[in-house]
Amino acid sequence: MTDQSRPDEGPEAGQSSGQPPVPTCYRHPERETYIRCQRCDRPICPDCQRQAAVGFQCVECVREGARSTPTARTRFGGVVRGREALVTKVLIGLNLVVFLLTVVVGRSVEQQLSLVGNRFFFADAVGESFGVAGGAYWRLLTSAFLHVEIWHLAINMFSLWVLGPPLERLLGRLRFTGLYLVAALAGSAVAYAFTSPLTPILGASGAVFGLFGATVMMARRMRADMSWFLGILLMNVVLNVVFRHFLSWQGHLGGFVAGLALGAIIAYAPRERRDLVQALGFAGVLLASIALILWRTAQINAGLA
Repeated sequence: MTDQSRPDEGPEAGQSSGQPPVPTCYRHPERETYIRCQRCDRPICPDCQRQAAVGFQCVECVREGARSTPTARTRFGGVVRGREALVTKVLIGLNLVVFLLTVVVGRSVEQQLSLVGNRFFFADAVGESFGVAGGAYWRLLTSAFLHVEIWHLAINMFSLWVLGPPLERLLGRLRFTGLYLVAALAGSAVAYAFTSPLTPILGASGAVFGLFGATVMMARRMRADMSWFLGILLMNVVLNVVFRHFLSWQGHLGGFVAGLALGAIIAYAPRERRDLVQALGFAGVLLASIALILWRTAQINAGLA
């Protein structure tokens, strides 16, 4: 008996039998597939499939569709990102992490991060720490994430949690982050300029009051109900009066004025030149804060000479 191969066996069976070849993914030729992109009709394997309104699309068609689709914008120009308030949560997390560091590590964290104009030292700490006038400019921002009292942290984080999400949704992540940080710097700049250079200053109150100021301008622009907001603002004002010997009204005032200015710039920028006007407005407030910092630094150093 002889062994004869049947004509429909082997790798060329599809061609010899007249059947069309099995389609393969256009990106992965070694993978067989019978699924095709709904836009370009090319065969795509499971790794290249993206769910569409009807069927699947390939990676390239999805990218092309994303480029051609206008980005959804908020009323004030921010990119719509959903309602998860990611930046607000990150800012609260950073404040909590720094507070835990002060609890675990001790006062050395306060010694290195708080806002102080000139050299200072703690009686129970070894060594001496230099201030902003000595070149420690990072203190102007790091102090806005530093709290050493739990009540101070709780009040600021509660205010941030209430004010942050609605502002973040209105402004978008980029503008909201810029508002928070520039207001924090402005509050620190005013506190640095008009407080004794030997007095340590810390807390997120300048940034939080910046959110208060921006909220006032946003609500005014939209003719929104302000009743929910007034209670939180009144609570912070009362705390500033009761604890005026422990809280820096200068930092609060600086942050609030910066928030008003930035809020007005964002809310009333003309739509056709909105991005440019808002960018110039942020730059203007930032430069004014830097100018105040440089003026105070020169004044302190001149007094030490």
